Amino acid sequence: MAQSWNLIPKPRELEELGGEGAPADRAPREVEDRRLPAQGFRLEIGQGLVVLHFADDAGRRYGRQTLGQLAAGRETLPALHIRDWPDFPVRGYMLDVSRDRVPTAKTLERIVEVLALLRINHFELYTEHTFAYPGHETVWKDASPITADDVRQLDAQCAERGISLVANQNTFGHMGRWLQHPAYEGRAEAPDGYTTRLGIHLSPGVLEPTEDNAEFALGLCRELLRHHRHKRINIGCDETFELGKGRSRERVEREGRERVYLDHLLRLIEGLHADGVEVAFWGDILRDHPELAAELPKQGVTALAWHYEAPRDDDSLPEALFELLAEFGITREALRGFEAHVAGFAKAGVPFWVCPGTSSWNTLIGRLDNARGNLLDAARVGLARGASGYLVTDWGDNGHMQPLSVSWPALAYGAALAWSTDANADLDVAPALDAYVFEDEAGVLGALLKRIGRLHAGTGKVGMNGSPLFTDLLARGGLLGSMGEARADGTADTILALDEALASLETARPRGADAEIVVAELGAALRLARHGAWRIARAAGFPCPTDAELHRDLTDAIGLQRSAWLARSRPGGLADSLARLEATLETYAA
Repeated sequence: MAQSWNLIPKPRELEELGGEGAPADRAPREVEDRRLPAQGFRLEIGQGLVVLHFADDAGRRYGRQTLGQLAAGRETLPALHIRDWPDFPVRGYMLDVSRDRVPTAKTLERIVEVLALLRINHFELYTEHTFAYPGHETVWKDASPITADDVRQLDAQCAERGISLVANQNTFGHMGRWLQHPAYEGRAEAPDGYTTRLGIHLSPGVLEPTEDNAEFALGLCRELLRHHRHKRINIGCDETFELGKGRSRERVEREGRERVYLDHLLRLIEGLHADGVEVAFWGDILRDHPELAAELPKQGVTALAWHYEAPRDDDSLPEALFELLAEFGITREALRGFEAHVAGFAKAGVPFWVCPGTSSWNTLIGRLDNARGNLLDAARVGLARGASGYLVTDWGDNGHMQPLSVSWPALAYGAALAWSTDANADLDVAPALDAYVFEDEAGVLGALLKRIGRLHAGTGKVGMNGSPLFTDLLARGGLLGSMGEARADGTADTILALDEALASLETARPRGADAEIVVAELGAALRLARHGAWRIARAAGFPCPTDAELHRDLTDAIGLQRSAWLARSRPGGLADSLARLEATLETYAA
């Protein structure tokens, strides 16, 4: 019965009492009870009375929220007792704002509203080059960046809802948007980039590990932190692929890549600790080296263990793929789940969080089944291994083409797991999204997102870190591309399912604050995904539209994507994102 109330998250303890409840508009009597777990509450409803016991301000807020969900659309509250508190004290969301798409201030405010609903209490904006750093205009001038005023406004909105806005600036790897400019190219580890063993050339993206570069990165962090009330920052430092392939080659050959990496990481940590700032960093480089991780300070440092695939024990993947993945630190063992990503930090005694993802990037319409497996594995392993936080990541690889609403089902599920894993492992988030996020009177959008989030493998082709419906849409492909052979029946069924989703979208009746945007952005994403499926059919020799028809369809879909983008996001980065689709357009005869 509790599921019919659309509670999100589902409470860990709910006892139905039967008998008389209370009027839905009855104000609760509120009682502070410090014996309850932190952020916890107890709700008692019956015989015309509503009593809310709470541990702290967070517990009171979450108890009131549960009461509001129970009362929604009803005249009478059910008679019941609820006891609830979180599994993970920190439940976070990190949104990529550095792969072309920078949200408008209004979109950021909407995100905060949804995070509050989901009991997320930690928010980060993943930043490479999209904060308006004084003196660095060359880097961000065309990006429509987040400004200091934006941060202060967002920080206040978060604080009002019990959410900590935490600074985020990559400081070692993923600095390509800086290093592409002449004024900064001298800071690169490998100024000419480097070529992988499989012949893929990558542009420079990693800072040389020097004292000067550490001071440069610390200057960025200090400027960003000035506008946040919380003295905590995520300094990134992930995927330092070309470390040792350029200026630090001799030292890496002499001391080892991870040793050189750790020494530079410590420069950054020590500089921030001197300022009284707590530091988080991505743990991929040190995860298999607990002997080095043990040298990290045990206070004020958190390793962020990230992994984005549902657990798989699949030796059928092509060996060439693993050769490529190995170059980026991904092994067969790492694909089996979060245990391989956290064991080293647990052994070293380093505080860590688990960081799964929404699986929406590189997809257009999501990989919801993969996301649910990944999110659940992170929660279970994190609880078993003593993770102190759970951070859902939402990336924007290859132009951040997926709309925000495609990420909501995975985020809602992950947030519910972070609150109470056992109670929410089987949660269907669709009814709650329709009730509280989309406010869809037709009850269409939640179920539609669930259906389309499972279409990524329907053609027979499979992807890793993305969907073939997206990677095969792009003439340039993606780093990992798609694998396997398309099936005629599966491809036809996928196209039919996308057509049906477009028709179903027209029946939705959302009334949420961004209702028109949601419908428009999902329409654009579905059109692009269908075009990707048509391209799969075209490449395989299956029936599909002519090139002239494909040209017209993609031209139209690009227009829809542009319009939907500008309704949610700032114009900087739009041209770069759409260039990927325009390259596909050029492959057709008009």
